[in-house]
Amino acid sequence: MSPRGGGAPIGFAHRGARAHARENTLEAFRLAIDMGATGLESDVWLTADSVAVLDHDGVVETPTGKVGIREFARADLPAWIPSLDEFYAECGAERPLSLDVKDATAAPEVIEVARRHRAVEHLWLCHPDWRVVAGWRAESRDVRLVDSTRIRRIDEGVTERARSLVAAEIDAVNLHHTDWKPAHVEAFQSAGLRAFSWDLQTDEKLRAALDLGVDAVYSDHVDRMMAALRC
Repeated sequence: MSPRGGGAPIGFAHRGARAHARENTLEAFRLAIDMGATGLESDVWLTADSVAVLDHDGVVETPTGKVGIREFARADLPAWIPSLDEFYAECGAERPLSLDVKDATAAPEVIEVARRHRAVEHLWLCHPDWRVVAGWRAESRDVRLVDSTRIRRIDEGVTERARSLVAAEIDAVNLHHTDWKPAHVEAFQSAGLRAFSWDLQTDEKLRAALDLGVDAVYSDHVDRMMAALRC
C-alpha cells in the first residue's frame, strides 16, 4: 500500500504566511500563495450559527474578556476572521488545505463546505485523537485524515499505531519535527501513511526534515520553506 497521492513534499504555509502578515487572514493566505506555498494551513471552529471559520485560538477579545467563537454568530465576529467559504472563494480549491479541527464537531460542516467547492480531495483534517479522526471517514471517502500527535502519546509504539491508522483509513501522521527519527518515517511510510512534520522555522530544520524524507512540512516562513523544497 502506497501513500495516497504520492509526489513531491507539500509545503504548508502555517496559518497563511504568518511570518509576513496577520495570521489566519485572507491577506495572509493570498500572500502565501503569491510566495509559492504549495499548501495552506489553518485552524477551524464553528460559530453559534454553525459557520466554519478560520482562527487559531477560537476566542475573541471583548471588553469583558475572551469569549469563545462558538458564542458568536458569524455576522458578529471581527471582520478579519474568514469563513471557510470565504477562504475557498478567495484562494481557490486546487491547493492542499490542512485544517486543525479544534472543535471536533466542526468536521461535518467543514467537509460539506469543501464538497461545495469541489475541494474535498485536497482537504487534510487534523486532530490529536486518532479515534475521533477515524469517525470522520464516514463523512467522506475522499477527505484526507491526519493523526496529529506526539511520540510521547503513542504508548503502543509506532508500529502498532501505524497498523491502527491504516485499519481506520487514516492517511497521515503529523509530528513535531523533534519527534521524527528515520525509523519512525520508515515505519509509517512502509505502512502506507504519509509523514508530516510541523514547526519548521529555520533553514536548517527544514532541510533536516526533508532529508528524512517526510511528505509535508509546515512553516510560518514561506520563503524559507519554498527555498528548502526547491533544493
